[in-house]
Amino acid sequence: MKSLILLRGIPGSGKSTLAKVIEDFSNVAADDYPGLYNDGKIDFSKLADAHKWCADVVEEFMKNDRDTIVVHNTFVKEWEMDRYFKLAEKYGYVVFSAIVENRHGNKSEHNVPIETVNRMVEKFEISL
Repeated sequence: MKSLILLRGIPGSGKSTLAKVIEDFSNVAADDYPGLYNDGKIDFSKLADAHKWCADVVEEFMKNDRDTIVVHNTFVKEWEMDRYFKLAEKYGYVVFSAIVENRHGNKSEHNVPIETVNRMVEKFEISL
């Protein structure tokens, strides 16, 4: 069974760390986009390009029949996963989504300001 795993969570929750733990699979995040960070700070003018690039990488993985693909983005809003659901349907992947919680006291490895994290917490959508 070909699987697409979407790891969701606020910055610092452990998405990237968990993706590394399951590194035997193909994994990618918008944070991996070249040039997204400048002196350790996110360049918001490149964020849309980073998300497009991430989806493009996932599609390439799917075209090459990778068995399991892991995407570790914040996915604060449910609609942010829609492009991945469409790709999964197109290429015959089963989708699993998991919310990663910061129960280990971790800090964001991307130095996201706490004010930004708090805003994301307030906007985080959960579907039951």
